[in-house]
Amino acid sequence: MQPLTNKAASVDRRPMSFMEKMYLPAIAKGMFITLKHIFTRNPTIHYPEQKREFSPVFRGLQVLNRDEEGRENCTACGLCAVACPAEAITMEAAERKEGEEHLYREEKYAAKYEINMLRCIFCGLCEEACPKDAIYLSETFTPAEYSRKQFIYNKQELLIPNRITDKEAYEKAAGKRIKRETVN
Repeated sequence: MQPLTNKAASVDRRPMSFMEKMYLPAIAKGMFITLKHIFTRNPTIHYPEQKREFSPVFRGLQVLNRDEEGRENCTACGLCAVACPAEAITMEAAERKEGEEHLYREEKYAAKYEINMLRCIFCGLCEEACPKDAIYLSETFTPAEYSRKQFIYNKQELLIPNRITDKEAYEKAAGKRIKRETVN
């Protein structure tokens, strides 16, 4: 039978020499590797004093975004829920009523929006599927909780604070995303 690739290597079956039988070269090579690692930099980060810098592509907790006027961007189109491979997002749509123009951008909005963080795999497909830039993955870890119900985040927990009325909370929630948007 012919091999499918030419990557096969024949095994060397010749008898071992005297030096190979004593294993001294192999022991010396192992000791050299050990000594090399002793003198390298310590990768430990002493957490409270030092904070780890995350990768620019780090995906953390989801946040529902607002526009410049403080209105919700989400139009309850459901594309994020459809794109989610773990089926972690559920939503219900509602029609905007008279006098709510300052709360919602479009005629339709998400009356109920929930993400089950125990199911979420932080793939970022919800962020990519959203045509209105209503959801993004922030640079925040999901906090530790004590019961399963606390891992289901509703719309009020996910919605970013209003940048007009609560500027400090907005800057804290947006984190480095604000800096990246101003650079681009």
